[in-house]
Amino acid sequence: MELSTTRHGDMAIATVIATRIDAAAAIAFKDAVRAAVADGPDHVVLDLRQVTFVDSSGLGAIVAAMKGMGAGRRLDLAGLTPDVAKVFRLTRMDKVFVIHDDPDRLIARATG
Repeated sequence: MELSTTRHGDMAIATVIATRIDAAAAIAFKDAVRAAVADGPDHVVLDLRQVTFVDSSGLGAIVAAMKGMGAGRRLDLAGLTPDVAKVFRLTRMDKVFVIHDDPDRLIARATG
């Protein structure tokens, strides 16, 4: 699983470079997120624009990544495709995560 991480002020954007977060990719995803945010800012946004499929293992991996952030840190999501957004709505995880429509707007806001 590949992530591309960029820092914008006091926020980092971690872009998932994959179309699926499923059982086959869940462990690699958790490890990649942990490595990407280890020394980063307290606010991390996971850019999921390229992800078109998330299963229950993938959803669990995203939740584990959020819990792994630790106290005082926050993991938001952005750019959910319609199918991925549906999974978050059906599981009510859209109430757990802050979900932004467009990561580019967040970057513009963070950089002034």
